[in-house]
Amino acid sequence: MTTYVLRRIGVGVGLVLLVLTLIFLALHLVPGDPAMLLLSQGDGGSATPDAVARVREQLGLDQPLLTQYWQFLSGALTGDLGESFRNGQAVSEAIGERLPRTLELVGLATLIAVVVGVPWGALAARRGGWFDSVTSVLTSIGVALPVFVFGALLVLLFSLKLGLLPAGGFTEWGDDPARHAQLLVMPAIALAVGFASTVARMTRSAVLEMLHQDWVRTARSLGLSRRTVFRKYVLRNSLNPVVTTVGIGVGTLLGSTVLVERVFSYPGLSSLLVDAVTARDYPVVQGVVITIAVLFVSINIIVDVLYGVLDPRVRR
Repeated sequence: MTTYVLRRIGVGVGLVLLVLTLIFLALHLVPGDPAMLLLSQGDGGSATPDAVARVREQLGLDQPLLTQYWQFLSGALTGDLGESFRNGQAVSEAIGERLPRTLELVGLATLIAVVVGVPWGALAARRGGWFDSVTSVLTSIGVALPVFVFGALLVLLFSLKLGLLPAGGFTEWGDDPARHAQLLVMPAIALAVGFASTVARMTRSAVLEMLHQDWVRTARSLGLSRRTVFRKYVLRNSLNPVVTTVGIGVGTLLGSTVLVERVFSYPGLSSLLVDAVTARDYPVVQGVVITIAVLFVSINIIVDVLYGVLDPRVRR
């Protein structure tokens, strides 16, 4: 198991280095001079050659390409992601402020999706009949409904009509825990609905496939109860594709938070990225993209390790 885990971590480190290289190449292969773009400020005017030269020196763009690549790589690996063009704040510090908020939101949405989706899909596969039909309809709606539409409906119902929850905003846990939880509920549910529907559909399909295996009939013929066979053997052997779905879904949620954070005025990592793109704050954009890429690779490593725990054959 240790060798398997170390091998997966090694692959993950290689992927992170590849992503960093692609980000560096993307910034340098895109047509146009970043210094000119930064100085133009979108008004169509042209900057003086001296001003462009100063900005290029400030950004390190006057250095040889290999030197720039090494500085970029060493900075990323040591957490030095530069400073924001807008306010001079260290990019790592800005990301450090926003990242825990987004991780908290994604973590709660994932917890809701797994706690609701796995039992829901397993029960639909086991009971069948009208419950399975209703599950298929509801999960289809949940998958098809855009997250920002569902978020707006939650605000309309629970904030404007019923007045039960605040429409949006953010409060630190240390300042007011109750208010913090209230402001987190609706964004997390808006993110979790589509995810829970996907998990339920995948769980249902995996359990149905497992229920028709020969070894399940053999286990029942040996005298084991349906409940014991289902709980101890069928459900566990159905979890591999569900783990894959959850792993991919968590990565997708990191992207989906862009819309949810806008709808609920939630100051997370995605809001920081949108604001940086709007202001052409390249160091912040670069830092956020690197952070999301590292998170995505880390999630895939965790999923691979879970594969090895659930199915020892994967470790070979």
